[in-house]
Amino acid sequence: MEYGPAPESTKEAQAWLEQHGRTFGLFIDNQWSEPGELFASTNPADAAKLADLTQATGSDVDRAVAAARAAQPGWQALGGHGRAKVMYSLARLMQKHARLFAVLETLDNGKTIRETRDVDLPLVARHFYYHAGWAQLQAEEFADYRAVGVVGQIVPWNFPLLMLSWKIAPAMAAGNTIVFKPAEFTSLTAMLFAEICVQAGMPAGVVNIVTGDGRVGEAIVNHPGIDKLAFTGSTEVGRLIRVATAGSGKKLSLELGGKSPFIVFDDADLDAAVEGLVDSIWFNQGQVCCAGSRLLVQESVQDKFLAKLRARMDKLTLGSPLDKSMDIGALVDPVQQQRIAGLVDSARAEGCEVYQPKCEIPANGSWFPPTLITGASTSAAVAQAEIFGPVLVAMSFRTPPEAVQLANNTVYGLAACVWTENISLALDVAPQIKAGVVWINTANQFDAACGFGGYRESGFGREGGREGMYEYLTAKSEDARPASPVVEAKAKAKAAAPAAGGAFAIDRTAKLYIGGKQARPDGAYSRAIHGADGSFIAEVGEGNRKDIRNAVEAAHKAGGWAKATSHNRAQVLYYIAENLAARGEEFAARIAAMTGSKNAEKEVQASIERLFYYAAWADKYDGLAHQPPMHGITVALNEPVGVIGIVCPNEAPLLGFISLVAPAIALGNRVVVVPSEAHPLSATDLYQVFDTSDLPDGVVNIITGSADELARTLATHSDIDAVWRHDGSAEGCAEVERLSATSLKRTWVGGAKGRDWYSTAQSGGRAVLAHASQVKNVWIPYGV
Repeated sequence: MEYGPAPESTKEAQAWLEQHGRTFGLFIDNQWSEPGELFASTNPADAAKLADLTQATGSDVDRAVAAARAAQPGWQALGGHGRAKVMYSLARLMQKHARLFAVLETLDNGKTIRETRDVDLPLVARHFYYHAGWAQLQAEEFADYRAVGVVGQIVPWNFPLLMLSWKIAPAMAAGNTIVFKPAEFTSLTAMLFAEICVQAGMPAGVVNIVTGDGRVGEAIVNHPGIDKLAFTGSTEVGRLIRVATAGSGKKLSLELGGKSPFIVFDDADLDAAVEGLVDSIWFNQGQVCCAGSRLLVQESVQDKFLAKLRARMDKLTLGSPLDKSMDIGALVDPVQQQRIAGLVDSARAEGCEVYQPKCEIPANGSWFPPTLITGASTSAAVAQAEIFGPVLVAMSFRTPPEAVQLANNTVYGLAACVWTENISLALDVAPQIKAGVVWINTANQFDAACGFGGYRESGFGREGGREGMYEYLTAKSEDARPASPVVEAKAKAKAAAPAAGGAFAIDRTAKLYIGGKQARPDGAYSRAIHGADGSFIAEVGEGNRKDIRNAVEAAHKAGGWAKATSHNRAQVLYYIAENLAARGEEFAARIAAMTGSKNAEKEVQASIERLFYYAAWADKYDGLAHQPPMHGITVALNEPVGVIGIVCPNEAPLLGFISLVAPAIALGNRVVVVPSEAHPLSATDLYQVFDTSDLPDGVVNIITGSADELARTLATHSDIDAVWRHDGSAEGCAEVERLSATSLKRTWVGGAKGRDWYSTAQSGGRAVLAHASQVKNVWIPYGV
């Protein structure tokens, strides 16, 4: 059956543009500024100019931040119900004007009207409804948290309005005020949204919208008045933002690129999988960060599946995005078209087979046909780079383990699809894929109740769901932290006394602890440790880069710890506590000698209690089962981060060590720990405790030495998944954040402030466990 033309009228959208003289200023403090330096917004489908927008300046960003800062106390004081009413009004108005928004989005972005009308706009309204509910429940459900403050938000051009709702709705619900920058190419629906904000009764200054190019984003990122940044865009820009914000104390969430696998097993419904693949890679012209751009199909059905896929590609329609019968619209800009064409040409040059259906390409605008590439190696540019266009790269596999290996053969980790009629196989494979979202027998499903976000170089943080709300909240206990670490003063160090008592009365240097064994440091150097009175106590090994490398290797070999049951992990923590208690007096004496503490017994007892505390949490930090508006469920799993590098505090050397290591291993992580640089012996004395507590080799690895040098190595090591630093060094914490940008690993740093390690409010609870875990949402449809 052939579809006839079904064009959508642009009359109302064009009238709205004319109403504004096709020229827009900035939206700050509920007022429109006079237009300044202008740049054009064009229709990608025909290159026709739609309107002129204002290029914001640094002073404009200053005004927007000032307006947001002035409005924030009042917006928060309005209370959850007051904010919920405004957000409900926004949702209702978005529905009322849904067709206008949809047409304007299609004109500005180039995506098909079917997508903006049937996918984007319903989800936009859903986000405001859903988060209005969180605003209403905030005082009850997030009683121990407060709003972050002023939030800077920067979004890309592929889902302009939907990204706006993903960012603004949770920020508003939590009581924050916003400085929002839409993408330079696609700002028009943000301008219309600004009008809707006024109609909904939004107080002045709560939402401020500044338009322009990357200079505006840079001004927001670097502005000292911004408390939290939320960015969606390329991994390259995400790295720059991580470096720019290092040491600033700004909260940061990054939703970045992807190279998502689409795995088809031989027992899958192949026709359904083909349709899912069409929705996965050719939806929005493939300009989707989670697009299923890597097809992995089981070898036994590869030829059959690719034949079905080529036949389906031949039926895809490409043309005017405003025509309801079109499947594929225009690319956002000629620059994007040129980049995609260059990558496809590189695949041809490497000997790959490139299949493109015969379709008429419009003379004007930015277009690219649906494309299938076969025969690429796993290292080919098209197999590794995010193409961000309607290009699919297909490979085969033989066994499920090989499928997982190929799926994880990327620096990204945003999303994945698994197609099989064997639910046992699907639920076995899904947790093994390093991605924040896994769709089973479906693709590109989104809902406000279900978190979305990536692993590895796809960024960190989540959008949507309860976990998305936490991105815009700060634990109130953080406000009570000491201004600086409280460390006991030490006397001047004294030289080691001569050995006495016979030939065997010599000092013994504490070794490193790697892979469950004591090991001499690679450099064969040691450092002296002195007590509170300056007297020499012992020496410890001086760890270096190679020691860290060995420890990371041992930690990865202990990957079975992540698969151990939570009950088993809890038992091991209880055993550690039991064995520590048996040697409590010895540990108290060591702490007293090192630090001069008058309450060393208290620290040992608190450490035992902290081990019990996280043993209790180990089998209780469960995920959630969501029921989104689809026929199925979404299971949000709390997964371990992987291998975490930890730099411990100098104050409370035993309790600080336990308070950081225990939550990490309770949730299945493995750790490489740098104990207190000043007082490391509390950690080195734990070796025998670990050995007698059934802790598997490699789960905890301890490297003594310089906190700065070792933290630097941890932050730059590509096989470390996260780094925590809590030794009170402002410069050192900033360096960890800056260096982590290389692989975009997660960080948790204390900055120059101290922490009350005896307080579970500051050193325990879900806030700490959230740093030790990452949420994976697995979508499981059922029935028809």
